[in-house]
Amino acid sequence: MRLTSSLLAGAALLALGACATAAPDSPAAPLPVTAGVAPGAPGDTPTWVNAAKTGAGASYEAYVDGQYRDGGATGEVSRVWFSIADGVLTETMYGLIHEAQIKQLRFAVVTETGLSVEGTDTTHRTEYLHTDAAGRPLSPAYRVITTDKQGRYEIEKRIYTSPDDQALVVRATIRALRGDVTPYLLLEPHMANTGVGDRGWHSTAPLSQPTPDGSTSYSVLHAAEGDVHLALWANAAFEAQSVGFVGVSDGLTDLADGRLDHVYDSTGPEGGNIMLTGALPTLQAGGSLSRDFVIGFGDSEPAAVREATRPFVPGLDEVLARFNGEGDRVGWEDYIASLDQLPRLAEQSTDGGKLAFASALMLKVQEDRTHAGALIASLSNPWGDTVDATNPSTGYKAVWPRDFYQVAMALLALGDTETPLAAFRYLPQVQVRADTPGNTGATGWFLQKTHVDGEIEWVGVQLDQTAMPIMLGWKLWKAGLVSDAEMARMYGQMIKPAADFLVDGGKAGLLWNDRQVTPPWTQQERWEEQEGYSPSTTAAVIAGLTVAADIARASGDAASADRYQTAADDYAAKVEARMFTTSGPWGDGDYFVRITRNEDPNDHAPIGENNGQPAHAEDKIVDGGFLELVRYGVRAPDAPSIVGTLPEYDDQTREDRFRVRYDVDGVPAFRRYGNDGYGEQTDTGENYGVGGEMHPGQRGRLWPFFTGERGHYELAARLHAGETDLTPVRDVYVRGMESFANGGLLLPEQAWDGVGDDTAHDYRPGQGTNSATPLAWTHAEYIKLLRSLADRRVWDRYEPVEERYAR
Repeated sequence: MRLTSSLLAGAALLALGACATAAPDSPAAPLPVTAGVAPGAPGDTPTWVNAAKTGAGASYEAYVDGQYRDGGATGEVSRVWFSIADGVLTETMYGLIHEAQIKQLRFAVVTETGLSVEGTDTTHRTEYLHTDAAGRPLSPAYRVITTDKQGRYEIEKRIYTSPDDQALVVRATIRALRGDVTPYLLLEPHMANTGVGDRGWHSTAPLSQPTPDGSTSYSVLHAAEGDVHLALWANAAFEAQSVGFVGVSDGLTDLADGRLDHVYDSTGPEGGNIMLTGALPTLQAGGSLSRDFVIGFGDSEPAAVREATRPFVPGLDEVLARFNGEGDRVGWEDYIASLDQLPRLAEQSTDGGKLAFASALMLKVQEDRTHAGALIASLSNPWGDTVDATNPSTGYKAVWPRDFYQVAMALLALGDTETPLAAFRYLPQVQVRADTPGNTGATGWFLQKTHVDGEIEWVGVQLDQTAMPIMLGWKLWKAGLVSDAEMARMYGQMIKPAADFLVDGGKAGLLWNDRQVTPPWTQQERWEEQEGYSPSTTAAVIAGLTVAADIARASGDAASADRYQTAADDYAAKVEARMFTTSGPWGDGDYFVRITRNEDPNDHAPIGENNGQPAHAEDKIVDGGFLELVRYGVRAPDAPSIVGTLPEYDDQTREDRFRVRYDVDGVPAFRRYGNDGYGEQTDTGENYGVGGEMHPGQRGRLWPFFTGERGHYELAARLHAGETDLTPVRDVYVRGMESFANGGLLLPEQAWDGVGDDTAHDYRPGQGTNSATPLAWTHAEYIKLLRSLADRRVWDRYEPVEERYAR
């Protein structure tokens, strides 16, 4: 159905008057007229949803002087993000990137043989709406098709945001394939980033004249918590509307008998876990129905309705064209075109560049649109379908300086000259200073995990996260993106305090943390679970201090430069003595351990319990962290300690608890480390951390970015040996990483390793699990591997480090 702009504008104006009723508990106006208040408050305990996303999107917004502000080339800044999993719309954020407002939107369909629910009873596929001639995605707008497993219906949804509004567009077409079907839209709000405290109601907006199909009104579903509001505007009236509490009076519960028996106009003044329901017309076999839905967000009911109606004025096809950046419109096409390295990186792929283009989109999508340069780990909540949503949760929608570094470096590798610079300038917000709220201890180190606005979440001291901001700054400086003058300012403001901490350490004094940290001993290594001396952490610290010395000299601080380099030399000289065992139980006994709590890797001392797994001796736990010594240039690829550890890292005969490598269809794939418990349970197949508790059957699975890390090592080794043919790296490791991408070209945190009971999910080996997809770090590692191949040099290698230690 196509409506004229004038009719739509008139409808929008009428809606603003007719729909601007007060929310149920608003003191400014009486409760909405209701036929009844839904019973059952507050409803079932809420959860989030499946974290294995097949799509994630947001509008492209151009910077204004390095910040996000209205009035730039892309107009008003849209601050709406969405995700897709199991063929349905899942967590949708508005405001800051972690502020979820929707759990999911799906359809339930009453058929002649029973009720079928999208996601549970359907298969699905995800496609990009806008691609180039080679099929490479040019924007994160999606076509999602779900098909009933019994072949009774099919639903096609086109999903994207409105780049000039705080709104999400869902254009749905339902097709009855066999027998009559009656579809129902089900929207589950999780306003203000929780699944409790929400209120819901519905209203109808009259039209000044009927639409071509005879509709005389529009339907609007509302939800709110506090000063955050949502309005779902349908382009034709629902047959019936209802709101209710999940598990008691919601539409899906009511439909169990195939009929919507009870219709409620409001949830009343009590908040809870709610669902909004809209009934669509019954379709006869072979028939189809198209409906457009726009969900607007705002700080009041009128504001949310206004945002929901605005996209109809230019028309939803035009909104999509603006989203894509077609013609003279500024949008995602313009961003992709600005990445001058992307074409040569795509040439290094084995899939024609599809994953490279998708990765570029995913890395930029996962940036906040209020705090420029705030790069998050993933637009997901790990194992969300069993995570209690009673309290706010960021999940992975937060800043870790380590993941942040990977993403900024990948964006730089693509040729993005703006976002990495904004990221570098953002970093002081997450560094501990004397005026950091609550701090009574050492300064200079970087916070473990924060919200994008700098709000503190976790406060463990991880030395690699303090080194990596220095490393990023040096790269940007050498690339000419940071001037000498700016670097001198950032040296005094951020880099010198960080480097001083990497030399001197200190006693933390923030929230629970009052530990003394004496580098290169770290309170937590890159897996955030163990304290001690870690090869991966130490590699970053040595690199960070070495480039900090270079920056210090350029800033006129020769004394500090000498101090930083002296410390780096000391740490580098003791790498093997502190972390390389010569009496281990595996192989010939000579290899790097994952971590050791003291300076003796041969004392067989245990490391700590974690993730439901018992403590084991340090020399029984192997990981791939030693490869970071090669990546950054601390050790040559043929260093005896490196070469000596590879057989133990690669051993596939070891028992599953301690085994790290699992080849999947010829692709080398690796767990984080032996005895890892950060993953699904082997005995039941259930998620990690069910019920908020650790379980002994938990098992960490395969992390695809380790395939990229190993590819970087193999590239470095070949180049170091003087080999010119890099085809094996491309054929094994690039192709290998591409094999982990799902149908939406998204890369996961973890992939199934085939160990244990997988009946809860029916995963196949190599398939992404419910931990977190898309993981920005995995996409970043893939992009960096392509850049390293294109350059014939490891992208993350630091010349001053390599020249000093790896010759």
